[in-house]
Amino acid sequence: MILNRQKSQLLVVDIQARLLPVMAEQERLMANVARLCQAARLLDIPITISEQYPKGIGPTVPGVIDACGSEAMVLPKMTFSCLREEALAQRINELGKVHLRRQVVVCGIEAHVCVLQTALDLRSDGFDVVVIGDAISSRTAESKSFAIERMRSHDVDVATTEMAVFEWLERAGTTQFKTLSQLIK
Repeated sequence: MILNRQKSQLLVVDIQARLLPVMAEQERLMANVARLCQAARLLDIPITISEQYPKGIGPTVPGVIDACGSEAMVLPKMTFSCLREEALAQRINELGKVHLRRQVVVCGIEAHVCVLQTALDLRSDGFDVVVIGDAISSRTAESKSFAIERMRSHDVDVATTEMAVFEWLERAGTTQFKTLSQLIK
């Protein structure tokens, strides 16, 4: 499956103040999440941000909020899977069913818990799911690796930030291409 910007939505999972500092490869994670969010904004792809128990883990980090802009919808959750929280499930399903955005591009933390459970639930509900492997993290590389292996075994695609951005773009020579290709460099 090739990503199509008219059929895509971006889901940013739990990149929060008290969780981010213990993640492996934080700088790479944040750079790639920012690129995805900026590309989604430029290409009019809806963005949803989840926050796991924000009272305890803190809000989404400012870098993500800045990259996603005011158009992104931020919703709290207590469940690990975004689809098991009513408001998040409603938002994702509305975008999927009403607006025909059945491709869910997922990034965030932790890969082996919230990202994994969300991706598996999305697949189970019939969405096309692409997890961005260089825009997810866990506390250990081993946990992330096992999560990716498990997602792939359940027909979840795994791609890179650059793959997603260029699939959304489809062609060179546009103003959007010029702007986004500068992000990737």
